[in-house]
Amino acid sequence: MITDNLNNPILIVEDNPVDLDLTLRAFSSRKLTNPIQVARDGEEALAYIERWEQGEPLPVVILLDLNLPKVNGLEVLQVLKNHPEFKTIPIVILTTSSESSDMKSAYQLGVNSYIIKPVDFEKFIEMAKQIELYWNVINKPCD
Repeated sequence: MITDNLNNPILIVEDNPVDLDLTLRAFSSRKLTNPIQVARDGEEALAYIERWEQGEPLPVVILLDLNLPKVNGLEVLQVLKNHPEFKTIPIVILTTSSESSDMKSAYQLGVNSYIIKPVDFEKFIEMAKQIELYWNVINKPCD
């Protein structure tokens, strides 16, 4: 479980119901205790900015798909990383795209990590474990 702040949510930005279900099941199997919030497109993800400005808890991490309707993931990433208050929220691209141009663009915009989604559930569980390990043990957040 991500223990940096157990009350702060993890925001998953994912439009594919199968991928969302797989992500939720993977985190559930890991007994993740952080609340999960879901945005099903880029527009919904950007709507969180207003909620955070009004005092809603910031996510400990945002898992962001690239291929989203309305506003794509790279645009969401750019808006968040250019925001003066919320640019330090860790963002992990979690996508099926292995295009080097997508990876390069994401890193140029300030993404914290880029992960290609595994299709096998067991590998997805392992990926969730690694994400948890990274954000709990390896990564040191700014106070």
